[in-house]
Amino acid sequence: MRIAIADDEPEVVHHLKEIVQELGYDAVGYTDGDALMQTLACDSFDLLMLDWNMPGKDGLEILKWMQETLPERPPVLMITNRSAKKDVTEALYAGAADYISKPEDRVVIAGRISAMLRRGAIGSTFDTEATYGIYRLNRIEQTVFVNGQIIALTAKEFELADFFFRNVNRTLSRNNLMKAIWRTTANLATRTLDMHISRVRSKLNLQPENGFRILTVFGYGYRLETATKVRSF
Repeated sequence: MRIAIADDEPEVVHHLKEIVQELGYDAVGYTDGDALMQTLACDSFDLLMLDWNMPGKDGLEILKWMQETLPERPPVLMITNRSAKKDVTEALYAGAADYISKPEDRVVIAGRISAMLRRGAIGSTFDTEATYGIYRLNRIEQTVFVNGQIIALTAKEFELADFFFRNVNRTLSRNNLMKAIWRTTANLATRTLDMHISRVRSKLNLQPENGFRILTVFGYGYRLETATKVRSF
């Protein structure tokens, strides 16, 4: 996989390239927004790691240009020193798939890169709302509505529910879930993961009569399936 990295500071580009290469991916660095745009117009990448403040076109301008111009767009992970909620929201609405505020530990950055590539973000954009049968998710407000009624979830419960719906009918390993939701490669207590999944299942009433069901794949992980595809493992 090829990942483009754009930041106005060469040392940051070098640092991020090291992280990407340690994950086994190819990295191409840019320190100028205009140069990045010229490349994106004729070349493809599996992921773009994008700073906000750059000479030439800035990160937000590049996001908007990608949405309006490119027939196929790589998912974008914003990595910037802007941490205000309004900036995060603006970047997500403009098309970013995820957002990291500097500085951040390299292990966390590596985990977020891997999670984005695993969860099928490639070639997709950030949808602020998504509907799955009777379930409607608002990813900006991190709220879930079931038949129009709002259901209170914690931040981790929402991330877990969103990740399951993004990967409906796909079996997810415990490690996959741990890295995507808890952004760590360390061992997560089994009871922590199981407890969160149990709460999501219960709060959202994920049962066949509502169109979806979370199945336990013994010895491996979990799977959210549509009711018509429910089966035993």
